[in-house]
Amino acid sequence: MNKETIIKELKFKAIRSSGAGGQHVNKVSSKVELMFDVVKSFSLSDTEKERLYLKLVNKLSKENILVFQCDESRSQHKNKELVIKRFLEVIQTALKVPKKRKKTKPSKSAIEKRLKSKLKKAQKKVNRKRPDLE
Repeated sequence: MNKETIIKELKFKAIRSSGAGGQHVNKVSSKVELMFDVVKSFSLSDTEKERLYLKLVNKLSKENILVFQCDESRSQHKNKELVIKRFLEVIQTALKVPKKRKKTKPSKSAIEKRLKSKLKKAQKKVNRKRPDLE
């Protein structure tokens, strides 16, 4: 995955943001919407596209477009930086291949140690009982 080529494929759209801003809010489009077409991407291999599709299927639109929005800042440039950063983080986590789990057994000494501690606790509880006088 090459970040620079992916960033070149991104499409941005500026929208009027809701929330604080006073009189200025009606004139400025500070909310940024990022769109990325997973299927038509040239910077991703077919296996990467497939992995992205499987991991992010709930975030994709019907046309397989990944959409992110950001309106945290009043600045359009700051919102654009934030949405790109978030997008790249999501892509990187989705493309990570999890390590295969190796089956392991506890060692004989570990099993023995566990059984001894269980026996010790059981004896402690038996000793708490009232003695039998018969």
